[in-house]
Amino acid sequence: MSMNPAVATARRRLLGHGGLVLFLGGVAGFGFLFFLLGEIRLWPIPGVIEYQLPGSEKAWRMTHLEGIINGLALWLAAVLLPGMNLSDKAIVRIANGLIVVAWTFIVASSFDAFFPESRGLYFGGPITNILAFLMFYVGVAIFMCIAAFVAWKNLFSKPNSSAS
Repeated sequence: MSMNPAVATARRRLLGHGGLVLFLGGVAGFGFLFFLLGEIRLWPIPGVIEYQLPGSEKAWRMTHLEGIINGLALWLAAVLLPGMNLSDKAIVRIANGLIVVAWTFIVASSFDAFFPESRGLYFGGPITNILAFLMFYVGVAIFMCIAAFVAWKNLFSKPNSSAS
């Protein structure tokens, strides 16, 4: 079974960006660890840097999980999208949209770990909160559109002959 080159490229992009987002989730995991320890320490590297990272336990956990969950979601999308009742053009657009969603979520969640009062739950407060809010807003809007479109195409539209 041959795959449209555009879809193959979209799958590779999903896998690549998924790997990068997972990597950043792992880096955030070290931040989470260092926050919990109250110092920067990496065995077997000698020495300790006495530094309490800013943020809260909740913020670091969320940043770590955003990277892990969104990276894995991109990998899952790379596997599942070609089997859905979607045109090749729709697959490419959805792949691009999901990549934007993954990056907006991990970057926005990291604002809360590094800057006080920057959870992004409302429009206002410090500029870092406003930026986080806007990133989450864009990511959520794109994700909701993608979810509704995929549900509609797979539940209510005629089977796509190019999707089988």
